[in-house]
Amino acid sequence: MSKLVVLILAAGNASRMGFPKQLLKWKNTNLLQHAINSVTHIENDGIFLVLGANYEKIISQINPYNLHVLKNDAWKQGLGSSISFCVQEISKCHPEIKEVLIMLADQPLIDAYFLNALINKHNESKNEITCTLYKDQKLGVPAIFNKSYFEELSQLNGDKGAKKILEKYSDRVTFIDGSHVISDIDSKEDYEVLFKNHH
Repeated sequence: MSKLVVLILAAGNASRMGFPKQLLKWKNTNLLQHAINSVTHIENDGIFLVLGANYEKIISQINPYNLHVLKNDAWKQGLGSSISFCVQEISKCHPEIKEVLIMLADQPLIDAYFLNALINKHNESKNEITCTLYKDQKLGVPAIFNKSYFEELSQLNGDKGAKKILEKYSDRVTFIDGSHVISDIDSKEDYEVLFKNHH
């Protein structure tokens, strides 16, 4: 079994929400802690959490135990900068790592069952990238990248994040259907509808 780490992206300031999205209530905790809890139920060799905006407020309301918490001071540059920042750190300090699973903190329907299915698909496939198929037939995260893509991941910037690489290497990608669990929370209305339907 190759060494896999999980990267949870939670550095944005959610300007449209007017409140740190990571701390919105979900089940008996908040969105970010819910994502962390899901990851603790899958086999991994480390969990990296990237924070940025509202760092102090967020870190005080999660359990950082067993997490590698990184602060991206360049969070305003978008998801790409957080991925780049963390993958550079992994490559430098943990050269034994062979795969990274990248996920977001604002997709609360992503659970350990889905993440395990993604990992199993990746292990069964001969492809080096395994990701999630969205309702609009686009590919996105959660996604697993083999080490051969770490160099390109470490050079990302902007808001598009890893989708740039998924599009570039679409012929090398394996995916699982995530249309039933992908519900990004981009506004208060998104959150209220999702919360009402799942509580």
